[in-house]
Amino acid sequence: MGGSVNGNNADNGDKKQEPTQENTTLFQGFEWNIPADQGHWKRTLAALPGLKEIGISNIWLPPACKAQSPEGNGYDVYDLYDLGEFEAPSGRPTKWGTKEELVELCKKAKELGVGVYWDAVLNHKAGADDKEVFQVVDVDQEAEDRTKEISEPHDITGYTKFTFPGRKGKYSKQQYNFNHFSGVDYDDKTGNTGIYKILGEEKLGWADDVSDEQGNADYMMFADLDYRHGEVVDDVKNWGGWITNELGLAGFRFDAVQHFSQRFSNDFMHHVDKESGGEKFFVGEYWTADASEIIKYSANFDHRICFYDSPLVYNFSNISTSADADMRKVFDKSLVAERPLDAVTVVMNHDTQPGQTVETPIEAFFKPLAYCLILLREAGYPCVFYGDLYGMKGENPEDPACGGSLSNIVLARHLYAYGIQDDYWDNPNCIGWVRHGTWDRPAGCAVVLSNTKPGRIRMAVGIEHKGEVWTDVLGWEPKEVTIGDDGFGEFDCSGTSCAIYVNKDAKGRDRFGKFDDDIYKK
Repeated sequence: MGGSVNGNNADNGDKKQEPTQENTTLFQGFEWNIPADQGHWKRTLAALPGLKEIGISNIWLPPACKAQSPEGNGYDVYDLYDLGEFEAPSGRPTKWGTKEELVELCKKAKELGVGVYWDAVLNHKAGADDKEVFQVVDVDQEAEDRTKEISEPHDITGYTKFTFPGRKGKYSKQQYNFNHFSGVDYDDKTGNTGIYKILGEEKLGWADDVSDEQGNADYMMFADLDYRHGEVVDDVKNWGGWITNELGLAGFRFDAVQHFSQRFSNDFMHHVDKESGGEKFFVGEYWTADASEIIKYSANFDHRICFYDSPLVYNFSNISTSADADMRKVFDKSLVAERPLDAVTVVMNHDTQPGQTVETPIEAFFKPLAYCLILLREAGYPCVFYGDLYGMKGENPEDPACGGSLSNIVLARHLYAYGIQDDYWDNPNCIGWVRHGTWDRPAGCAVVLSNTKPGRIRMAVGIEHKGEVWTDVLGWEPKEVTIGDDGFGEFDCSGTSCAIYVNKDAKGRDRFGKFDDDIYKK
């Protein structure tokens, strides 16, 4: 995967040189508090050309299947096959818009050469059409050990009947009842909440191929799908092939991948590849501070799937909120350091943004530094967050990050972050590196970051650049740097800031500062 993510073709001497592969950048196309005005697909459609212009290669769309409520983001998934096409208790459109608008968006993305990834919520269903009586046993949620049973078998009334009356069997005739689920969290008979493991003649308990979080991670929320049931397996696989071809998808994000069957996940990926006639991209969300847990869990996927580098996010948070922190340790024990080809690197997402379940604060001054670290270096597949590029709504609103210059950092990756990388990490609070470019993308760049006082680093960009004048593409550092006959330059950086130096006459310099981040058109 790494070869398709970061262009780094070496000089092949007298051999015929292949064009350098363009750097690949992923964009998370939503934040948690997008207005529930059914206008998101239209706004995203209008934004696509600008995103393509700065170098966005793929866009990760929200889980926009019909949700339990009109305001639901889709993680409260009701019907996988309803993309805003059918009448349901939550209405016809999803929070994001109608299916017709979604199809138009995906068509435009294909025209522009932007791949579309779908956020697949395959662990559970919510908002059942009816309830039914079935037998369960309570498991211990106080001790957070889902393997410990704390009651005798007893009957409850649970919401597990999904008949999808609005869809009337279109795309799939499968309906669901308690036999298709392994657990629920509410008893309508008593009004009690808990974790209830569903019993039955064909039931084998929690899945045995999930992570061991809380003893067993199978149950997470709502009505938990049982992937030991053949009808569940067949229906969700069928959905995977259907939606891939319906929208022309390039890949999937697996939400909470450690909470549902690994065997099924592998089966799903192979099925989607077969049905769509080509290998798709898959990334899993396994949110933990310990990269070794992700690496251990990934072994059963045979490197077919990438994972978000959550340990790196925690490193960003710790460094940004600690005085005089040693930036040279930023990649310590991160996934991108251990498995660079398997790491999708992020700074923030819909779960870690302010006010969310795993809120992970990153100081405003550090966000441009963090984005330089994921966008302008060799390793990892970087993902840019909607809330950082366009700002965040809701009870914790924020303006676009990086002083509105995140698009310029993304564009710098697109144009200049190619070739061999040399690091200058001698100072714990002022670090830098040089990307030397390639034969057909020769400009290169020199990057300096400081998390304390102003700094300066003497770096070699190459004698081929002697006499050139390099300036900061962000415009934050006013100094001009003339490259010496020895190929070195003295590169400055303001305190708690960053600078990205490139030859002022390099191709593409006129493209900076033109991105429109007012997606809501105030």
